[in-house]
Amino acid sequence: MVDKLVNSEANTRRIAMVESCFGSSGQPLGVPGRVLVGEGVLTKMCRKKPKTRQFFLFNDILVYGNIIINKKRYNKQHIIPLEEVKLESLEDDNQYKNGWLIRTASKSFAVYAATAVEKGEWMAHINKCIDDLLRKSGKKAVAVHAAVWVPDGEAHVCMHCKKTQFTLINRRHHCRKCGAVVCGPCSNKRFLLPNQSSKPLRVCLHCYEVLTSASTKNHNSIDSANKGVNADSSGEEDSDDDEETNKGQPEAHDLPKFYDNEKLG
Repeated sequence: MVDKLVNSEANTRRIAMVESCFGSSGQPLGVPGRVLVGEGVLTKMCRKKPKTRQFFLFNDILVYGNIIINKKRYNKQHIIPLEEVKLESLEDDNQYKNGWLIRTASKSFAVYAATAVEKGEWMAHINKCIDDLLRKSGKKAVAVHAAVWVPDGEAHVCMHCKKTQFTLINRRHHCRKCGAVVCGPCSNKRFLLPNQSSKPLRVCLHCYEVLTSASTKNHNSIDSANKGVNADSSGEEDSDDDEETNKGQPEAHDLPKFYDNEKLG
């Protein structure tokens, strides 16, 4: 059904509307063969706290952004190629329900739907798009994915040394290899993780030992990764954690919309 929507006026109009809602802060989304499969609001687990985000599922990419004015204006557009994506269902707990992980080579995070039915719909549609894309392209699924960052609020002491308590002075840092929340001294090493950045990234001491022992064939890259320990951490902050003013948060829950079963006139 997705293929039948490729050249439809409805699909062209929907994609143009998404582009308009992002405005100059977003990239052009209307490319030949692209179909908007579905859209809706999900809760994304950010570094500091869960935040609502608008998601758009296309047949080749997943796009999300901050909600500025509900259904009218979004910013901070993120585009994820579906060929890099792997989904993993999360078990419900006392605090969070109906969640799953979106894993990619460069970034991984958890999202939560309002109901179990919606979770099932989202996961089924995303997985179908991934399967169709890989089948048509002949590519293999990405084998290595970035770690999911442990939220700041879940760690009051360093997860490496188990001693340092976090304060305004002793800041939290994240290991870009395992996602653990660690103190400065326990993450004062950098290592090149090509899937995530072209620059060496902050890693905890444990991951550094594992990575260096596995990279004995390339001593030069290890030496360069050690330089500038106190320099910028090259993406240490989660760009999706910026504070935003949401003027249009829906008062009532809006159901996600999926268009692949839509009847064409």
